Amino acid sequence: MSLGDFLNKQFIRVIQWNESEDGVLSYRYPMEDMEIENGGQLTVRETQMAAFINEGRIADVFGPGLHTLNTRNLPILTDLLNWAKDFESPFKSDVYFFSTRLQIDQKWGTATPVTIRDKEFGAVRLRAYGNYTYRIADPRKFFTQVSGTRQRYLAADVEDQLRAMIVEKMASIFAASDVSFLDMASNQSVLAAKIADQMKPGFAALGLEMSQFVVESISLPDELQKVMDQRIGMSMAGDVGKLTQFEAAESLEEAAQNTGGTAGMGVGLGAGVAMGQTLMGQTITGQALTGQARPAAAQSTSSAAGAKFCMECGKPLPQGARFCPECGKQQ
Repeated sequence: MSLGDFLNKQFIRVIQWNESEDGVLSYRYPMEDMEIENGGQLTVRETQMAAFINEGRIADVFGPGLHTLNTRNLPILTDLLNWAKDFESPFKSDVYFFSTRLQIDQKWGTATPVTIRDKEFGAVRLRAYGNYTYRIADPRKFFTQVSGTRQRYLAADVEDQLRAMIVEKMASIFAASDVSFLDMASNQSVLAAKIADQMKPGFAALGLEMSQFVVESISLPDELQKVMDQRIGMSMAGDVGKLTQFEAAESLEEAAQNTGGTAGMGVGLGAGVAMGQTLMGQTITGQALTGQARPAAAQSTSSAAGAKFCMECGKPLPQGARFCPECGKQQ
């Protein structure tokens, strides 16, 4: 290897970053003890920003485009290093790229139920989850507050911090919203907008911008959901007596549509007995409430005067008849 090849290898003429995977927020360009050639080219793509760092301090920041690296384009770095205006020598500096693409479908949710006051149920414990979208808006703040001098900083590295901020705001907003749990489902978009407004300053302090926030679901823990289901069922049932009549009538209708076979006869008989018991119970209850119960003697007389029925066709038989007048069957 010639001396010229060795020297050329030490100078960087073109600096650029091709994002090879999703979720990378910042990336430090590998210098490997090499120097940047004065007049070299910096390529920043449409979804990126780049920053020059000198001794851990952020200097010049570049947006999308092709930039020539010289004292005119590096004013802060020139001032930090006390370069003359005609400085043309290679120089050392760390270069960081920042992805400004939207980080979409970031999940948030309550790890444990959050207890809030509810105007209808008193105190309830809620679970909620959804997603949000953000991007890097201020590389300077993001570098100084979040990523620092790490080789790579991923969206997963800041995920827990952002989720904790969201859940904290969610609990306070839900508690102050004065919206009952039963009405929260129809107000999810309104609650999401309030949470997003409360979250934006916190994101901005980290150099981030929240672009979208969605509340996908608000629910109760399983044990409370069972209690809620029972309450809803009782409310839907309304008058239990009328509900029983309705169910018995439907059973009779089903039995009438399935008259064939022993099973159909059994269903019909069972439905008839249920219907009779229901109506009898309501009649007795009504008589007891209105004071119109029949005298015991009258009931006894009615039972004793019961007619006989044909064992073949089921028709009533005249008193003392030995043959059925309908089918002729001997009794």
